[in-house]
Amino acid sequence: MKAFDFCPTTRVVFGEGTLAQLGNLSKELGGSRILFVTDPGIVSAGLADRANAVLQRASLDFFVFDGVDENPTTAHIGAGVAFAKSRGNIDLIVGMGGGSAMDCAKGINFILTNGGQMEDYLGMGHAGKPMLPSIGIPTTAGTGSEAQSYALISDAKTHVKMACGDLKARFRSVILDPALTESVPKNVAAATGIDAIAHAIESYVCTRRNAISMMFAQRAWQLLSSSFESVLKDASDNEARSKMLLGAHLAGAAIENAMLGAAHACANPLTAHFGITHGIAVALMLPAVVQFNGETENTRYRGLGSDVDELVEKVVFLKECANLPFQLRDLGVARDSLPMLARDATEQWTGTFNPRPVDEDDFLVLYESVY
Repeated sequence: MKAFDFCPTTRVVFGEGTLAQLGNLSKELGGSRILFVTDPGIVSAGLADRANAVLQRASLDFFVFDGVDENPTTAHIGAGVAFAKSRGNIDLIVGMGGGSAMDCAKGINFILTNGGQMEDYLGMGHAGKPMLPSIGIPTTAGTGSEAQSYALISDAKTHVKMACGDLKARFRSVILDPALTESVPKNVAAATGIDAIAHAIESYVCTRRNAISMMFAQRAWQLLSSSFESVLKDASDNEARSKMLLGAHLAGAAIENAMLGAAHACANPLTAHFGITHGIAVALMLPAVVQFNGETENTRYRGLGSDVDELVEKVVFLKECANLPFQLRDLGVARDSLPMLARDATEQWTGTFNPRPVDEDDFLVLYESVY
């Protein structure tokens, strides 16, 4: 058995209607002046208003920062910090939305409490001062950011993603309310859901896996793979949405206690250079990476209930259900850019934990296989 150090510090409140507990949870964490971090889509969908109404009923002051875009950058963090400072004496942060909003909330927490720049926190454990308590409320079944101590923030100039982590950056409480995911557009549910599926698969087989991470990943895969098709067919299917939301959270917890692999290493350069949505980029690469790994590491996948060939077929089927693209050329990626992408993929931290060692030549083969 592989050694591990499991340090759970997040309270998870799951179930239909649990958003109503936001006020009490905020008070339990000492919150009275709350920075509420979200994005314009959550505001326009009325979800932010629902959360804010709960805070109002609890007689709590809150200040809404909705200047978050997909793939948050250091510029978004800077704007959020300036907004928070202008309100004064913030004592709790709430992040509501997809992974971008929650990562932005964590990024703001780093700078607001510890100062400096995001690059100062690249890696793990560089926040020397206490950080504000925070609450995460995912509105998509996707990144599992609410279960993780890392914020993925892109450099506004280079577009390179930085993983900035600290146990103090973890959300102290998480609300998993399936009702919040019903209004998610189908294309968004497809991209975020397949990302969660990739999290379960890659964390299950990565070199840092252990008994705890494998338990989370295995259960995540069971929940996600059995409900993804259903939730895309019928967004009102509460049972399917519940399974997706919990599955995505457990997959995020698996990442927190292990790591990812080559599919994510391939995906990040596609997002950085071509603006391809993260989940779609991961989905493009996942079947090829599983097949590649299976040539030498077939046995690592068996706990997911199938051999590698069957697993690839299942992933392909789920992609077809979601009408996700299968070829890079269909997304405007030029063939002569593949060597550049392969070089960039070698610099991605996640790739170093792939169960089968992968170098620049291997990355090039993977990109070519889906071109």
